[in-house]
Amino acid sequence: MTNANGRGRLIYGCMGLGGPWDGTSYGAAEIDQAAAVIEAAQGIGIELFDHADIYRSGKSEAVFGEVLARSQGLREKIQLQSKCGIRLGERGLDTHYDLSREAILERVNQSLKRLQTDYLDVLLLHRPDPLMDPREVADAVGQLMAEGKVRQVGVSNMSGAQIAFLQDELQAPIVANQLEMSLLRRDWLESTVLVNHAENLEYSFPHGTVELCTTKGIELQAYGSLAQGRYTGATPEGLSAAESATAAMLERLAGEKDTTPEAVLLGWLMKHPAKISPVVGTTNPARIGACADAASVSATMSRAEWYGLWVAARGSNIP
Repeated sequence: MTNANGRGRLIYGCMGLGGPWDGTSYGAAEIDQAAAVIEAAQGIGIELFDHADIYRSGKSEAVFGEVLARSQGLREKIQLQSKCGIRLGERGLDTHYDLSREAILERVNQSLKRLQTDYLDVLLLHRPDPLMDPREVADAVGQLMAEGKVRQVGVSNMSGAQIAFLQDELQAPIVANQLEMSLLRRDWLESTVLVNHAENLEYSFPHGTVELCTTKGIELQAYGSLAQGRYTGATPEGLSAAESATAAMLERLAGEKDTTPEAVLLGWLMKHPAKISPVVGTTNPARIGACADAASVSATMSRAEWYGLWVAARGSNIP
């Protein structure tokens, strides 16, 4: 799943496409926005586009599908990934999870219809479902693969133990795990150095998950990788002292490397030996373009620079 150069790759996250989250319909403006975003993402070498059946109540997939329908040859130039497993506003519940066989088959077929495509390159199981029967999941995934509707399978928001539990039944290898990972949300990193340290109680990330994904060749896809712009100017007010210091350091490093703070921020993630693949979710084409140098920045970032950003972001030294 990662690039031939042994590093992660940028992924575009489509959650921002399609208009409001409510039940209102989309129109030409939302389709044009999707087209502009796809063009900007392709312009910096992004090939994988990440969806979920719930994004914007299905409209993220629908507007993307409209662009595919009017752009001859585009589908063959990109990879599509979508997720299922979360139900919103159904059966008297605001949210519940459903990885039953019937739900997986139903939701994937609905996604394919909205996306106006015959197959997903990757299907991710969106969140752990405590009522999940791994044999049911394996049966559904196996059927979808046999029908040519899904080519690979992965997970999202799962621990290493949950991945191993599911993989025991799946015939196909789990190829990706999508987690919130950034310089702002560092639970995945802090947990690796705070073993036998009182500060470890502040972090709930399941230890061993990153290690399992790395050893099994499971791509770690990092959503929220740009930290909602807190370090790169999108939210300049209300920053903590640590966030302000981190933003200043990113700006300085960007100047020294003749690039952008966004590229340095993502390059920091990609420097990690787990070969993390950042998911970029901004709908601003210029900001998408600002991410272009991330892989090259990761290749040249020094160990001191990497640790310096981490220490600045946590606001205190490491143990």
